[in-house]
Amino acid sequence: MDILTVDVGGTHVKVLRSGKRTPRKADSGPGLTPARLVTLVKKLADGWSYDAVSIGYPGLVVQGKIAADPHNLGRGWVRFDFRRALGKPVKVINDAAMQALGSYEGGRMLFLGLGTGLGSAVIADGNLQPMELAHLPYKKGKCYEDYVGARGYEKFGKRKWRKHVLEVIELLRGALEPDYVVVGGGNAKKLVDLPPGVRLGENANAFAGGFRLWRQQGAAKGGGRHANRLP
Repeated sequence: MDILTVDVGGTHVKVLRSGKRTPRKADSGPGLTPARLVTLVKKLADGWSYDAVSIGYPGLVVQGKIAADPHNLGRGWVRFDFRRALGKPVKVINDAAMQALGSYEGGRMLFLGLGTGLGSAVIADGNLQPMELAHLPYKKGKCYEDYVGARGYEKFGKRKWRKHVLEVIELLRGALEPDYVVVGGGNAKKLVDLPPGVRLGENANAFAGGFRLWRQQGAAKGGGRHANRLP
């Protein structure tokens, strides 16, 4: 089965088909609606044949369905029929959970995605649990995302942003007690001197997670509230 994986971010949309090495991308941004996404995906995937689609969505996904519009994109995502629009079987999963799937190496892993916002997921002994930690309160009436997302980087600058990222990692590691932490997303490469037990993820892992999603046992609902078991 050939799978097309779509990684939807606040800045770019990236697509890659299984068996291919180089992703294709286009700009996204606050005006990106699901209909516009479908148009972009069809254009980007032109010339590729595929049997099914995985979509990594930057927001809440419950029981394989989008449950709320994203904070950094346009509106109209809830109840949008991607299967009908794309003409293929589609699984939707939170984007951080999708990258976590591709990053997992066993045990209990906390994944944090540093991009336009803050994505998060935990995989414990093969059970995937997407999480919504970005908008929990952090400091001065602001949430984690305000400090470690793209807005925080622009506001505080690289040095202070790094300090906040490391502090957030330690707070979440203390609360969730993972065996290791993987930090991915477009801004992860701006980090240096990570503490023991924390490593950088590869952006390509998002695509690996999208391909793996179709091989999961019991993951047909793709990223709901209940943990999914990995093969």
